[in-house]
Amino acid sequence: MLPASGRLEVAVQQSGPIPLDARFHCDAGEMLALVGPSGSGKTTLLRTIAGLMKPREGRIACGEETWLDTAAGVDRGPQRRRVGLVFQDYALFPHLSARDNIRIALRHLETSQQAERAEHWLARVHLEGLGGRYPAQLSGGQRQRVALARALAREPRALLLDEPFSAVDQVTRRRLQRELSRLREQIRIPILLVTHDLDEAVALADRLCVLHGGRSLQEGDAETLFRRPASAEVARLLDRHNLFEGRVVAATDGRRLQWGPLMLEVAQGLDACTPGQRVSWYLPDSDVVLHRGTRAAEGKRENVVEGVVSEMIVMGGTTTLAVDVEPVGETLRFDISTHAARRSALARGERVQVSLLAAGIHLLPDEPKEMAT
Repeated sequence: MLPASGRLEVAVQQSGPIPLDARFHCDAGEMLALVGPSGSGKTTLLRTIAGLMKPREGRIACGEETWLDTAAGVDRGPQRRRVGLVFQDYALFPHLSARDNIRIALRHLETSQQAERAEHWLARVHLEGLGGRYPAQLSGGQRQRVALARALAREPRALLLDEPFSAVDQVTRRRLQRELSRLREQIRIPILLVTHDLDEAVALADRLCVLHGGRSLQEGDAETLFRRPASAEVARLLDRHNLFEGRVVAATDGRRLQWGPLMLEVAQGLDACTPGQRVSWYLPDSDVVLHRGTRAAEGKRENVVEGVVSEMIVMGGTTTLAVDVEPVGETLRFDISTHAARRSALARGERVQVSLLAAGIHLLPDEPKEMAT
């Protein structure tokens, strides 16, 4: 097992040439996924943490070690930061065997110990007997394992993974993901994962940090981000649907959210709003309940609206529905099981009833705020 490390804390800023305004942390033994579209600064942040780039302003610390503090004039070089970095293309030396690629990371040991430790790391990533092969003689998954072994052989204080599974096929990707999950149990250091694959981030990481244009917009576990995005921008970046606008109105028994001609109950948030105020709001698709027949299910009668099924997309055991709410001129999107869709004999053009659960309606600020946790 690698020596335990401490929390990795990152706060960096610069206006150019690559804009950055990011702040996040990753605890020892935790995996934090940096997610966002291409050009959002994910790889730049990894290179900054590793010491390969220096921002105009900022502070980076791991445990009790300060790696960067521009205000204090501190800037440790890459070798002194002891970071394990796995690049998207693995960056293996083609003229060196798998064993010797790993030995490069073992220069902090006596020469007599390096061969034994290289074999140890080959075994840890299940490449026993393949140490003499060159990168061109290895499969994509095997090259990825060599790169991971080389990164860990440095006994790093933090591990940075830059799209580590993007160059392998789907079956190999899933196998490598499982192996990384098992390996994590033996690694008590912060792990940062950069990925474009949101499903991969949710499956592997403990928490996510949403980035856009070099800015960190929100950090938290997937459940929190998916149910309570900090802004409409975050919701869109997480591929969330059901983003709408409404108006706060006063009623005899409390405030309501007016959505077109419809009045919706909201479990929380309206008390902080002023009657007449326009607000953006979001509803997770898990809080859209489809009713069989024409009657709302017991206990799910809140915010019942009618609509017409305009789209059905079947993807294995899940069917995605689009329901046009005609009085409002908006479309709800949500998933149900394909079995339930078939049992209810759903079809395009059919009129249905759905409930919009009051506890799920989340009011959004008009403009993105500073990063929320």
